[in-house]
Amino acid sequence: MNQGCAPRRAPTGNTERPTQFYSDLPEHAPDMDPVKPEAPWVETGAIVVLRMYDVAYAIDLARLEEIGAMQAPGSMARIRFMRVAEKAVAYDVPPLEITVGALELELPTPGRARWIAEATARIFDFGTVSVAVRFPVERIPWNDFVSLSIAVENATSDRGASLWSDLLARVRTLIAPAVERPSATGLEEDYHLVVVHRFDRPMDAETLTDNLDLASILTGERRQLSAQARRELLRHAYSYYPDDLVVLTWDHALLYEPAGDMDVANVLEVANAQLLELRYYDDLLDQELPRMYDRVSQARSAIRALGRRRYAAIARELHALVAEITEITEKVENALRVTEDVHLARIYGSALELFRVPTWTAAVDRKLALIRDTYATLYDEAATGRAELLEAAIVLLIVLEIILALLL
Repeated sequence: MNQGCAPRRAPTGNTERPTQFYSDLPEHAPDMDPVKPEAPWVETGAIVVLRMYDVAYAIDLARLEEIGAMQAPGSMARIRFMRVAEKAVAYDVPPLEITVGALELELPTPGRARWIAEATARIFDFGTVSVAVRFPVERIPWNDFVSLSIAVENATSDRGASLWSDLLARVRTLIAPAVERPSATGLEEDYHLVVVHRFDRPMDAETLTDNLDLASILTGERRQLSAQARRELLRHAYSYYPDDLVVLTWDHALLYEPAGDMDVANVLEVANAQLLELRYYDDLLDQELPRMYDRVSQARSAIRALGRRRYAAIARELHALVAEITEITEKVENALRVTEDVHLARIYGSALELFRVPTWTAAVDRKLALIRDTYATLYDEAATGRAELLEAAIVLLIVLEIILALLL
């Protein structure tokens, strides 16, 4: 988490190379010396860091596709889910992925100092850009894989702000012709994905959770955590087959997916994008409510007839604001449809709860309700004022007619 909200937890602790961890020992035999299992090697996997930005009110993806087809064929593609039927899980409007380019970063990792990363960006039609920096790995010991994950997190955190600002600037330039009402709010979301597709030996979910140090890779901590903390980290762990595993936390996720697809990562990306947009509109409404109260107060202090005209003007503006925000928030909330895939539905629902998306949704709805009530009150007062003015005019005409009849 970055500006505009309490930050997601950054890595802490000392910087020595992590030691091998074991599953908890029985309380009745605290001095037992267990046989230390040999840590596996990661044959193929990746460390992926996501950072998301609100850049516009909306982005015309079809227009962007046309531009990409003319200028750089093959550099853009719509994202689809790989292993599930479209009727089971589907985007409302599939985001557009853009190839940004390769990066070379220096990282303090065992046996290797420089790493090549792939930068891509996914563009959502509701104005969010998700920039991803992916470090692919092959044939690396588990402990070195953990060290790489921590090093990547450190290098791409706030200390790597220039990296993200440069990438975002490049993406903004690419998408500029398709952007509607660009914005620079400063709101961001980040998420850290640790992906393993294959180990050097058969591994199932139970073996992973029992024999490997998942705590360090899910927290960025070098020191061993307590048994209670480790259990809490695994509270949101999901498997569909014996040999796959997804573990979610507030700002990290471990994905063990031998099939090689990234469907779970796609679901987590959408949940983060929804969180960002709801934060943006919650902040927008926080700014709008005091202005609304000030304008209503000023209208009430004006001359009676003028004040009622101002009521009508404010009511129209509030109605337009409510309609606009309701339209875009509904688009955000319906960005992903999960209907028949139970596994992805559980992961998606868990991610939404972890990221407190329902809380942000409720906050936005509550503030929209306040504006709707104010709009209705102002409209009623304006309508009452017009009715009173019409009645006064009718009375005046009747009096004038009586006077003219008496004079004539």
